[in-house]
Amino acid sequence: MAKARAIIKRLKAVKNIRKITRTMELIATARFKKAMDRAAEAKAYTQKIAEIVGDLAAAELSFTHPLLEQREQEERVLLLVLTSNRGLCGGYNSGVLRIADQRLKALSKGRINQILEVSGKRGLSYFKFEGQQIDAFYTNFEDKPTFDEVEELANRFAELYISGAVDRIEVMYSEFHSISRQVAVRETLLPIQNLSTPEAETDQKHAVDYEFLPSAEAILEEIVPAAFKAKLFKCFLDAAVSEQIARMVAMKGATENADEMIRSLSTRYNRARQSQITSELSEIIGGAAALE
Repeated sequence: MAKARAIIKRLKAVKNIRKITRTMELIATARFKKAMDRAAEAKAYTQKIAEIVGDLAAAELSFTHPLLEQREQEERVLLLVLTSNRGLCGGYNSGVLRIADQRLKALSKGRINQILEVSGKRGLSYFKFEGQQIDAFYTNFEDKPTFDEVEELANRFAELYISGAVDRIEVMYSEFHSISRQVAVRETLLPIQNLSTPEAETDQKHAVDYEFLPSAEAILEEIVPAAFKAKLFKCFLDAAVSEQIARMVAMKGATENADEMIRSLSTRYNRARQSQITSELSEIIGGAAALE
């Protein structure tokens, strides 16, 4: 009887856990769909503005923008690592943190000064545990990062780069390709690089004459910072989508495992109960036989 009660107790606990994982799976699915729509809209804008800046760069202008200028010597590098505030999202954070660790070790080996900024409580906890110095951290970016929040961060990064306080700014995040593919990557934010798509780069090989109104300088002054802000915003949106997909997959797997465990425990309980009933019947039959 004690064995059957223990199984019932464990069965109730597993069912309660299944309710939680199933609920989290549904929530992650709903958030994922909204985040994917936002990321898809931002991707089109980012690609178009990158093509425009790429066209300007191919026009062989006699001037440039500070955010496009590459430093001859890189003495200070700023790293921005995008992680999640919550767990239960599979290997989402581990992939990004692995790349960040490798980059930090490479910079230390090259004796290059590093500035580490982290978004997300998971990344913050990890680097604190590793004893890594964190120069700034952010916990306000959830599954719905706003452009105003990212713009404030982008403006500060641009000021640091233009003033010469940093020579390079990189971001580590999970890039969204499709529902079945998200890849942890490291990309350079500043100086702005790889602005054009391969198709656009092919078209840029042909010389093109441009007419700028009001002036090329004014256009470049407006569009280059806008391209940088759009790029950073896309990184945050991709990270948000990838997090929800990872959590959705992880919770679906946990729910399926709970279902399997419930079936196994139910079978064990039925066998224990059947064994108990058989034992009780044997005792009753034995008692009846003794009275005869």
